[in-house]
Amino acid sequence: MKDSYDLIIIGGGPGGYEAAIRAGQLGMSVACIEKRVHKGEPALGGTCLNVGCIPSKALLDSSHRYEMIKDEVEEHGISTGEVAIDISKMLSRKDAIVKQLTGGVAALLKGNKADWLQGTGTLLDGKGEDKKVQFTPLDGGEAVTLTAKNVILASGSVPIDIPVAPIDHEYIVDSTGALDFPEVPARLGVIGAGVIGLELGSVWRRLGAEVVVYEAMPTFLAAADSAVSKEAMKLLAKQGLDIRLDTKVTNAEVKDGKVVVTTDAKGETKEETFDKLIVCVGRRAYKENLLGEDAGVELTERGLVAVNDYCRTNLDGVYAIGDLVRGPMLAHKAMEEGMMAVERIHGEKVQVNYDTIISVIYTHPEIAWVGMTEEQAKEQGIDVKTGQFSLAANGRALAAGEGQGFIKVVADAKTDRLLGMHAVASGAGDIVHQGMIAMEFVSSIEDLQLMTFAHPTISEAVHEAVLSADGRAIHAIQRKRK
Repeated sequence: MKDSYDLIIIGGGPGGYEAAIRAGQLGMSVACIEKRVHKGEPALGGTCLNVGCIPSKALLDSSHRYEMIKDEVEEHGISTGEVAIDISKMLSRKDAIVKQLTGGVAALLKGNKADWLQGTGTLLDGKGEDKKVQFTPLDGGEAVTLTAKNVILASGSVPIDIPVAPIDHEYIVDSTGALDFPEVPARLGVIGAGVIGLELGSVWRRLGAEVVVYEAMPTFLAAADSAVSKEAMKLLAKQGLDIRLDTKVTNAEVKDGKVVVTTDAKGETKEETFDKLIVCVGRRAYKENLLGEDAGVELTERGLVAVNDYCRTNLDGVYAIGDLVRGPMLAHKAMEEGMMAVERIHGEKVQVNYDTIISVIYTHPEIAWVGMTEEQAKEQGIDVKTGQFSLAANGRALAAGEGQGFIKVVADAKTDRLLGMHAVASGAGDIVHQGMIAMEFVSSIEDLQLMTFAHPTISEAVHEAVLSADGRAIHAIQRKRK
């Protein structure tokens, strides 16, 4: 640890550690302060690597394989006999993946000569040329004041607590606790039908739990295109997720080792009992001890750190990224913002294109989108044309047993410019990257129509969807457009 750095980053999540690596590549002296301890050991990677994106995907993959072998392989002519799941082994695999990745991040920082300071960081004063940051070590050592020419605030977010369902870490848990159930609960309640609720609900439903998902909003996946949300709701309900919209949880308490949940659905009160309850109603920016009284950093009315389009705060040399600032709370957004902030500090004129940030929900099939929904485009007064193609008419999808869902494109009818791509499909998160790349290069629907897609692939459905936008889909009967 030095006394002074070119750059100090407070937070070692995806945005913070990528910023530290990039700064090291550019020859800066850099320190990344991270206080997280996971499974008894200091860990980089933030929520995403430790208790979010990565462990949840490990459980989603394990549970999907279990359900597939148990319920789906027979139609392929494969006989297995009785199928069992060892929950402890599944959790151990998840933990091993997390440890491997977080260890890899530590090695990357070291390899790029970035110091990992294990402890907490507080910006004491960001107004001068030399910013002051207080570092308090995890090991109980004395706090010291460091200086830096530049500071990036990247402390991330934490789950939102709600008074009606207090977390006890045993029966009522947040998203972190839901990653470590020692056994499959017979009945599982989930508060929140967002990304986290649907993914964690899917994991335990596949493993045998009866799952009820409560959503206070009357609309399912309001941020998604309406055609996508409608299809996703239908498929998830068919799988066995009991999703109850317009239903508010008014109380949850533990009685005799069970969770009794009281709900209000349009004035109708009801009580239900569960073995476990997951509370996942969203996340909030984590700012505890991040800013000293004289830090000088302005906040928004919502309590986020106020930044411009390049993630610079009101203070020269002080940046904030990821879940601390406006925009979706997504790891890949934080990563790109961290890289942008570092390169801006280095004098490069780069910026993030927020119009092409992809959203993915890792259910099966996956739900993903990039760009405008049809509704958003119309709200902006754009004359819209859309194209849609079902995976049920795609040969590769059917051969793989993945014929559920569709791909949809949204375009400007006057300019032919692609505005958005939306998918409910196996591998939807990868598929919509084709739309993201096309939008980055300001592609038209015609550009995609003229491309040759390999046969047989699921990506052919993208081709058919863009052809469909002009009534030209080959493997679907379409009405002639006037």
